[in-house]
Amino acid sequence: MHNFTSDFLLLEFSKIWELQIIYVALLLILYLMTLTGNLLIIIAVVSDYRLHIPMYFFLMNLAIQDIGSVSVIIPKAIFNSLTNTRHIYYSGCVTQVLMFIFFVGSDIAVLTLMAYDRYVAICNPLRYEIIMNRAACTKMISCVWIASFLNSVMNTIDTFIIPFCSNIINQFYCEIPHLLNIACSGSYISEIGVVMFSSTLGFGCFVFIVITYVKIFAAVLKIPSVHGRKKTISTCLPHLTVFSIFLFTVFFAYLRPISNKPSDLDFIITILYSIIPPMLNPLIYSMRNKELKAALSKFICSFVFEKTWNCINLCQ
Repeated sequence: MHNFTSDFLLLEFSKIWELQIIYVALLLILYLMTLTGNLLIIIAVVSDYRLHIPMYFFLMNLAIQDIGSVSVIIPKAIFNSLTNTRHIYYSGCVTQVLMFIFFVGSDIAVLTLMAYDRYVAICNPLRYEIIMNRAACTKMISCVWIASFLNSVMNTIDTFIIPFCSNIINQFYCEIPHLLNIACSGSYISEIGVVMFSSTLGFGCFVFIVITYVKIFAAVLKIPSVHGRKKTISTCLPHLTVFSIFLFTVFFAYLRPISNKPSDLDFIITILYSIIPPMLNPLIYSMRNKELKAALSKFICSFVFEKTWNCINLCQ
């Protein structure tokens, strides 16, 4: 038994330089797309007073968390590939686990708040402004950040107090299942308890969202006009889509057995659940949301017009 406390060796994308460059280019494109889309959501919500309502406040927090989750893992993977190294310091690995669990845990919590917001708006519209006031929303999102951070700290501590019998991680970032895979036999019982606790919280959020939408659809069916039903459902569809993608990719990634050998399938699955949902979220919300599209168009047009006008003035 030996406890590795200096550094770890992460997964190398490929020993062939050309293939490694292709992987890096793919990660960089996905990362830039995720950053751009989520930053535009944040800017649109902040800059347009019409979007200063609970739904967009939660959406802005979701965008912040999506940027955080990909920024914790992708830049390091790109840097390692370009410098042809696999090393990550022990402290860096701890930081990756802490921040990634924090942001992913915050995601499911914010999606739960967004479901509750839609429930109040549709099932109790007359009291919506009273229930979902600014102070209440601020308290809700503060509880999400604090609870997610405490959960992340608990998972991180329980992961790294165990001794590791190897320092080779078959993943391009430090991930708890792969760290447990290199833990010395019989030394990770406490971490299993923490993972079960976190899974129970996640399952609780899932059940809450399902019950919420059962009540929402029951209320929608009581709306007399077809147009009214379609309009109401359209406000819920982006959230349902985002939640379904998040749920499917996370379950698919974490319920499968962890392989002792790296494979292209593992890499694809990791990309699917760690990068694709944060990248798709802005597209899903902006495609079916007229207010958000209008705010983004207004911002982009004003930005382009201002730059063009400044260039004209400089030329004169």
